[in-house]
This record gives sequence, C-alpha cells and structure tokens, in this order.
Amino acid sequence: MSRFILPVSFFGAVFGAAALLKNHVTGGRCPSKATINGKTVVITGANTGIGKETAKELAKRGGRIIMGCRDMEKCEAAAKEIRGKTLNPHVYACHLDLASVKSIREFAERIKREEQRVDVLVNNAGVMRCPAGKTEDGFDMQFGVNHLGHFLLTNLLLDKLKESAPSRVINMASLAHIVGKIDFEDLNWEKKKFDTKQAYCQSKLANVLFTRELAKRLQGTGVTVNAAHPGVVATELGRHTGLHQSQFSSSVLSPFFSMLVKSPELGAQPSVYLAVSEEMEGVTGRYYDVMTEKEPAPQALDDEAARRLWEVSSRLVGLEEKVQSDKSKPATDV
Repeated sequence: MSRFILPVSFFGAVFGAAALLKNHVTGGRCPSKATINGKTVVITGANTGIGKETAKELAKRGGRIIMGCRDMEKCEAAAKEIRGKTLNPHVYACHLDLASVKSIREFAERIKREEQRVDVLVNNAGVMRCPAGKTEDGFDMQFGVNHLGHFLLTNLLLDKLKESAPSRVINMASLAHIVGKIDFEDLNWEKKKFDTKQAYCQSKLANVLFTRELAKRLQGTGVTVNAAHPGVVATELGRHTGLHQSQFSSSVLSPFFSMLVKSPELGAQPSVYLAVSEEMEGVTGRYYDVMTEKEPAPQALDDEAARRLWEVSSRLVGLEEKVQSDKSKPATDV
C-alpha cells in the first residue's frame, strides 16, 4: 500500500498547485461581501455567459435585476433559473436588441417608465470577431453593438442614474483595446477591406475611450463609470474565432488553455466587484484588468480622441439631433 502513497501525494500536489495557479491567473472571486438590497441593476446580454453569472451573483446579493436580452426565450429561461437558484423573485427579462436604435430607445423608455431607480448599469453584451455585417441602422455590427448600442443606452438612462446616485456604470472592455485604432474616416468599414479582428479591437478601444469621456462629463453627479477586462473566459462570445476547431489545437493546446481560461462564474467577478465593492465608491474613469486597476493603452488615454468619439457617436445614434431640436424650441415664461 505504501508504494501508492508517493504517486498519489505527487499528483495531489500537482492538481492542488494547478488549482491555485489557475485561481491566481484568473483573479479569483470578488472579495466584497456587500449586499445590494433595494437597488436596481440593469444588465445587457444577461441570458448567457458573464452576463448571466453577473445577474445571478447580484440577485444573490439582494438586487432587483433587469436582464436586457435580444433572445427573449433564452432570457426568460435564464431569469427563471436565477430566480429559482437565488430565491430572489425580483429578476426580470426584458427585450433589448443592441443592434437596433429603435429597440434600445424602447427598452430605455420602459426602464424609465417602470423602474423607480437604476443604481447599477452593466454594459456587458457584445459580439466578437463575427463575419462582416451591419446593424439595423447600418453600423458595423461590432462597433454598433459593442460601442454605439451601449453609448446610446447609457445616455438614455443617465437621468435615472443621476436621480439614483450614488450609482455606477460598468463597461465591459477587453485587453484587445491595446491594438485597437479608431478610424474616424471609416468607423463602419465602408471604404476599406473588412478585418473582423481589427473591427473588434476598434470597438473595445471605443469602450475605454467612452468610459474616460463619460467620467469627465459626470463629475459631481454621484454617478461613476469604470471599464473592466474580465480575463479570458469560456463563453459563447468567442464562437467566431475558430479556436479549437483543428485537431492540434483541441488535443495539444486545450490543456494549456484550460489553465488560463476561466469559467463564466469567475469571469463575472470583475463586474460584480465594480458593482458592489465598497472600495469602488467614488472611483471613476478607471480601467481594470480583472479586479486590478491598470493603465490602459496610450491611445485609450487620448482625451481629444475620446471627445471626438463622443461627438461622432452622438450624431450617429441621433442624440445630437435631439439636443439641437431642444435648443431650437422657443423659450417660455414660467
């Protein structure tokens, strides 16, 4: 029997070390135990992956959860599952298609009409390296969904967020922003050959620039905004990347990827941390790599680019027109 003790101990130590290494590499769990009873959280893309796990964790902590999803059948099923697992009855599924300005406006109107407050907005939904395609309004799919859709939604909910202050906005970014470039001359890939990788990186850089500019504009309102890279997470987001489609990658590389790739539950921890942590009170305009503040890429610190992107985005989604029309209305005496 003794001859088995050493091998068993060895493999036990190896697996234990592997587990500790993976926990270190993936960032672990949110250290805060804060609850959010009485607070309302809006999460986009919450029917699967990181969004679903974020919704579940925040529901456990007592929040009223509004799940904004394109696929209502999956969203209803996810909401039902979360209600059952957390015993929190206040988890709701609402239709939201970030590839449609009309749908975004309808969703925002419903939130403003039916919800007394919005304490946390988690801009989680996204598409990654998908084939060339356009949104309902003619935007590049990745730029439209990942940036413009959330840009519009956030702006439409700002009054509600300000009324609920202190409140928080969380933008899910990506490490991919470091190789991103904002092509102001062709944001929607209409003049140059489409490159799905660069389109994704551009949209993720836009997320960080949007966070930076929004934080400036919200100074003194009690609303904070931060961006986070969740790490490498095993979700449906990467279904277009082609990873593990070859025999070599699936058989040889898979064990190494499994050491670095985290579960959706762990992938949700940065969102949860930014949403509930006491340490994040009053912190704004920052970029987090998982749960550690990091300086983003130099191009993400370009204030002029951030300002220009805001103005262009406002024009593309029709916010500028609304502002102009409001200014053109004649003043009335009270």
